[in-house]
Amino acid sequence: MVALLGSPHVAAVMDELAPLADRFGAAGHRLFLVGGTVRDLVTTVVRPDAPPQGDFDLDATTTARPKEIKQLLQGWADAIWTQGERFGTIGAMKRVEVAGVADVNGASVERVFEITTHRAEAYRDDSRKPEVAFSDDIVADLSRRDFTVNAMAIEVTSPSPSLVDPFGGVADLAAKVLRTPLTPAESFSDDPLRMLRAARFIARYDLVPVPELLDAVGSMAERLSIVSAERIRDELDKLLAASAPSGGLRFVFATDLGRQALPEVAALADRVVDGSRHADALAHTLAVVAALPVGADDRHLRWAGMFAALGPSVARARMRALRSSLASIDAIGTLVAVHERLSGGPAGGSGRWTAGEVRRLVRDAGPWLDQAVLLARANAAALVDGSAAAAMARVDGAVAQLAALADREDLGSFAPELDGATVMEVLGLSPGRDVGRAVQFLTELRLDAGPVGPTEATRRLIEWWNDHSS
Repeated sequence: MVALLGSPHVAAVMDELAPLADRFGAAGHRLFLVGGTVRDLVTTVVRPDAPPQGDFDLDATTTARPKEIKQLLQGWADAIWTQGERFGTIGAMKRVEVAGVADVNGASVERVFEITTHRAEAYRDDSRKPEVAFSDDIVADLSRRDFTVNAMAIEVTSPSPSLVDPFGGVADLAAKVLRTPLTPAESFSDDPLRMLRAARFIARYDLVPVPELLDAVGSMAERLSIVSAERIRDELDKLLAASAPSGGLRFVFATDLGRQALPEVAALADRVVDGSRHADALAHTLAVVAALPVGADDRHLRWAGMFAALGPSVARARMRALRSSLASIDAIGTLVAVHERLSGGPAGGSGRWTAGEVRRLVRDAGPWLDQAVLLARANAAALVDGSAAAAMARVDGAVAQLAALADREDLGSFAPELDGATVMEVLGLSPGRDVGRAVQFLTELRLDAGPVGPTEATRRLIEWWNDHSS
């Protein structure tokens, strides 16, 4: 514990919080740092082998009530917002200088704080909204946290930083144990999303849930139905962003959580993938997801991996049900669809991709082609040796043909070489359906034959029109 509170990481955070702590202390209130920052500071000491965690926040809890928090932030924060005031939370932004870190102006970063009154909260059985009761006791506040590894605090208004760990979070992190501060039934009744959140902590910190937690999930998974689709989506998003999500995903689908959150994916346990090295389509899917990279630009890729065995229409429907953005729905659906075409190979089983097929792949994939290739290769790698080699050859054939085409022509645009105005002039047409038909012919010509030039495009257009005009 001494090593933790004397560490340079803690010292840097305490220095940043000192002006705020002085304000709360002078007003007779206690202020505690809580949340992910405390957990990750502890992890660096007790689990030096653990993978570094990317998130960073400055969440705090206090004895002050929301009105007092606002007053204490006035004159210190550069911005204050109060959307969470009814739940006891006041948000603030402070521009701070951080060694080695700067924004585009080169001077400081915008640090976001959330300060919440000590509280206890519980969800009614039929409600998605918590009922909030404020408290003056930090231990009572920590008891309502999701897991012991998150039920720790550092008091910043004490003469020196003081760790509060009433439920053994430090020991649990060191022992790789996932427990709840209260009974699992109480914790999951407070917020049923915590059952799904457990998967993220299993994945990110390599924690093993205690039997009592597993039993509670087994009997309470249906309560996830009262949680909003947006919160479920965001929690799954965080799980898929873990560097190694497999353990967490296995937890989700080994329980009824999978059937509640992703029923189509859970149902894959009853199917098989032809040629797979895995016993069922669910195991195959989880292997594909685990093989995919993750990063700021890859968040849609693992989602697509979840639906690779189900097809684009299922992917789009489930992401709509999870209230995803239209951009995300389109990206995930496109990735699954293009992956299917890459995995299926050229039309007619010829074994060789035509230039037209590859151009259409490029057009339809848009900015997602490279990631669709990654998905198709991950799917191929999950097959048995002979099937894997054949599937990989189909993907590699498309990539090779694409590279050859890119050396000869611009694949950035497949617009027809004659526009609508030129079509009307060449064919003597007025605006109408025939112009659209002619432009569509020219689009298909561009995809099948590549750039033939305006003169040849005009000749072929006239020839086509003579054959198809009434």
